[in-house]
Amino acid sequence: MIPLRGRFLLLVPLLCGASIVARAETWTFAVSGDSRNCGDVVMPAIARGAIDNHAAFYWHLGDFRAIYIIDQDFAAEHKPAYLENAWQDFIDNQIMSFGELPVYLGLGNHEVIPPMTHEKALATFAPWLNAQAIQKQRLSDDPSDAAPHGYYHWLRDHIDFVNLDNSLSSFDEAQMRWVAALLTHDQEDESVRAVVAGMHEALPESVSKSHSMNQTLLGTEGGREVYRRLLELKNHKPVYVLASHSHYYMKGIYETGYWKAHGGVLPGWIVGTAGAERYKLPDPLPEGMQKGKDAIERQYGYLLATVSDSKDDPIHFDFHEVKTSDVPRKVVERFTSGFVQSCWDNNPPYGK
Repeated sequence: MIPLRGRFLLLVPLLCGASIVARAETWTFAVSGDSRNCGDVVMPAIARGAIDNHAAFYWHLGDFRAIYIIDQDFAAEHKPAYLENAWQDFIDNQIMSFGELPVYLGLGNHEVIPPMTHEKALATFAPWLNAQAIQKQRLSDDPSDAAPHGYYHWLRDHIDFVNLDNSLSSFDEAQMRWVAALLTHDQEDESVRAVVAGMHEALPESVSKSHSMNQTLLGTEGGREVYRRLLELKNHKPVYVLASHSHYYMKGIYETGYWKAHGGVLPGWIVGTAGAERYKLPDPLPEGMQKGKDAIERQYGYLLATVSDSKDDPIHFDFHEVKTSDVPRKVVERFTSGFVQSCWDNNPPYGK
């Protein structure tokens, strides 16, 4: 059982006869995913954007390297031994771009493409999956839970950030038990004012149903159960659900006939692509969804979230496109301007 967290009382000094007012400033965080293919070019631009926008942290929702083929950025430098060095390449050329900014990692399906395995991913990325904030929260929840997992959560500003692991297109029994206990606790704990759930594949029955947890029976069943638990939590406090995997940006991904007929709609986003080949949008789009505003294809980018003290809707998400002009000069010099441009022109080629 996850113990009740402490509550805090904000005391504001009484000055010059003024009334006591609790004032909370806004803050930001950045989210993206899918940085294979051209991620060594695009991710440093996202890092610059996150830092310039004073993000408190960056959250990657999985798919670091392609694995089933050699990433274009890796091949461009004629590096040897791709499989032996792919993940270190991601660490050196993408994560390190963020400098001292905290980076949270989620695992995607490309992290478990053979010869890579879930166990190898947990071991390789342990410095991030077992970062101090994550480890402290995990051991506070359960002192016997010593080893890091692909799923975890951390708290900031009384918001619970929940990283789910559906890299194998489903949630295993241990994770399902963990999610159930955590969301029940968050519902009962008045100090938790909102919950943000992030994962690689979207939960079932989204607009992106054909490229989501619907691809497996276990994923469909477990994903629907997690959705229902998040929906129940939404009756008590704000809930936001983020996913990647579909390689485009979309707001309102759970505005579907299925969820409208089976309990209700969760606020959901596909966060865009951070270097992976850019997919086309579903055609047709749901009624009321505007292409170019609510749904954007063939653009690299990330979500920038602005957090306020609003009780009903404390987090606002904006999609930030990444253009060739945003790529840091040292990255352009390293790869050449021709290769950088090819990441925009040929990933995939226009018209495909």
